[in-house]
Amino acid sequence: MSKKIEFSTGEFVVYPSHGVGQIVGRETQTIAGHELQVFVIDFEKDRMTLRVPVAKAGTSGLRPLSSKKQMQTALAKLKGRSRARRTMWSRRAQEYEAKINSGDPASIAEVVRDLHRNASQPDQSYSERQMYQAALDRLAREFAAIESIDPEAAAQRLEEMMSAA
Repeated sequence: MSKKIEFSTGEFVVYPSHGVGQIVGRETQTIAGHELQVFVIDFEKDRMTLRVPVAKAGTSGLRPLSSKKQMQTALAKLKGRSRARRTMWSRRAQEYEAKINSGDPASIAEVVRDLHRNASQPDQSYSERQMYQAALDRLAREFAAIESIDPEAAAQRLEEMMSAA
């Protein structure tokens, strides 16, 4: 039995496959003759609204924002050494995609770290840049929501941390 999760309107939450969204309300919907309570979550960046059944919020992976301490742990991974392996890109890409969609900031930080390139390093392929940007964006959005700054400033701070490392 999953524990019941409660969120209030206006609260920022993280949905694993979409990142940071904001609870805009709670609705009762009738689906196939059954009344269902749902959280209505707005993902402003994606111009998307998601409805997650209240009873399934826990099992769907919906969670509150990370604590500052959890985010600091994730950010510490940005300063570590890249673990980019020499396996085929398609296999690494699948692993990176799974980490990004896990919604776990520490896993997302690993992807950002592994795909980050300094000026002195070789160019990346288009798909590597796309995946790096997706991971950076996902991490920056949660970081921005925690620090109450805009996502662009958050992304810039994350990239500065990696350049300084």
